[in-house]
Amino acid sequence: MNARIQINHLLPAWETFRSATDIAPIRDEAHYQRMVAMLEALLDDVGSNENHPAMGLVDIVGDLIEDYEAAHHPLPATTGVQALKFLVEQHGLKQSDLQEIGSQGVVSEILAGKRNLNIRQVRALSERFGVSPATFV
Repeated sequence: MNARIQINHLLPAWETFRSATDIAPIRDEAHYQRMVAMLEALLDDVGSNENHPAMGLVDIVGDLIEDYEAAHHPLPATTGVQALKFLVEQHGLKQSDLQEIGSQGVVSEILAGKRNLNIRQVRALSERFGVSPATFV
């Protein structure tokens, strides 16, 4: 990428993109809800393909949501694994009940912090528990 960005060439593309997507720092709850819906739609499209061309957009929207949630919906500092453990306990589940994210061995490794959740697993957990995918990221 050219280190000298020509702003006059960039701004029309940015305005077109921003108008089409509403992607910008989240300022209110209505915009937050639209961005969560966009992230869910992106994850539906991306599926489990971590090399999908839209993964950069997933990251950007996820970061915007995370920033807004940190400022307006603060939670105790937890990891995605801690959130998963909490939800499993609250729903009275066992590791074997989480087949949508893998075998009992995979679930055990995730809960022990030996393995990270992937995009497919985050999406499945988000759908199962009805929470934002950002919960597990």
